[in-house]
Amino acid sequence: MRILLDNFSKSFGSTKVIENMKLEVGSGEMLALLGPSGCGKSTTLFAICGIHRPTGGRILFGDRDVTDLPSQMRNVGVVFQSYALYPHMTVAENIGFPLKVKGVNAADIRKEVERISGLVHIGNLMERRPAQLSGGQQQRVALARALIRKPDVLLLDEPLANLDAKLRLEMRSEIRRIQRETGITAILVTHDQVEAMSMCDRIAIMKEGEIVQLATPADMYNDPRTAFVAGFLGNPPITFLRGVMKEGSFAMPESEIRVPVSIKAAEGTKLTLGVRPEHFNPAGDVSVVGKVTFAETQGRENLYDVQIAGGSLLRSIQPVRNDVTVGDEVKWAIDSKGVFVFDDDGRRL
Repeated sequence: MRILLDNFSKSFGSTKVIENMKLEVGSGEMLALLGPSGCGKSTTLFAICGIHRPTGGRILFGDRDVTDLPSQMRNVGVVFQSYALYPHMTVAENIGFPLKVKGVNAADIRKEVERISGLVHIGNLMERRPAQLSGGQQQRVALARALIRKPDVLLLDEPLANLDAKLRLEMRSEIRRIQRETGITAILVTHDQVEAMSMCDRIAIMKEGEIVQLATPADMYNDPRTAFVAGFLGNPPITFLRGVMKEGSFAMPESEIRVPVSIKAAEGTKLTLGVRPEHFNPAGDVSVVGKVTFAETQGRENLYDVQIAGGSLLRSIQPVRNDVTVGDEVKWAIDSKGVFVFDDDGRRL
């Protein structure tokens, strides 16, 4: 089921949250609305599911205009951060509740509950109540309840926020598996870029009610339009250096660092250089001397923060090594082919 937001706008009183948004989600696609708190991603999701009514524009499911339809007439499944399970009902009763409300007979409900519980791997939990379940199990129940009605669209609002790190990893793959197996169109709202990149076909990064970039995870990571996008994607995050254009290179006035850049800019133009951790290591082409101010072992890799001349910071991620500790002076290098250059307003050059 294709979803189209056609000049969608939403205001609360005199406060404009979103204005003239245009977004199309392809049938069977899983798309992430990614951004910081207050950027409008949940407002957009709630408008799609019918909780919020748009103040302008249209919302289409396929060719059907659902802009003014209430939630119960849109055939959407929603999974909230809180799971919102009924504590007095068993797992089976929670999952089957949407069908009971629709008047489906008990035998058909049992059959559908059995089918959907198998899909989300909770068939052995049917007689338990929510208080007897782990966070991951509760989330699977909430997902099964959303899917049992065979919705045209699945909406996920920060569904992994309440889980620990191991369960988040497990449920990322599980939700993606289920979405692919069912072929349902899905929208994930999250502020976690790892979730967005690992679970979704495309990402729409939002800032102050606008979509600033829409692309596949790989394209957005490798080709960000703005410093905001570059800074939002990547773990560990990118670091930025401030400087100017000088004789065809990025130059930092307080140091001797010169990074050749393939952009056209007037001499003295203020620039920001984005350097991802994988592009600062001993193998680059622009030598940089600095002092290690932070070191963290992450299992297969080590993460380092290196302070360079003028107090600026570069971050490096490398295979495990035991020859570098906090306080050491290192001479590593920036890979000039991997850097991003932005103007003074944060636009990619």
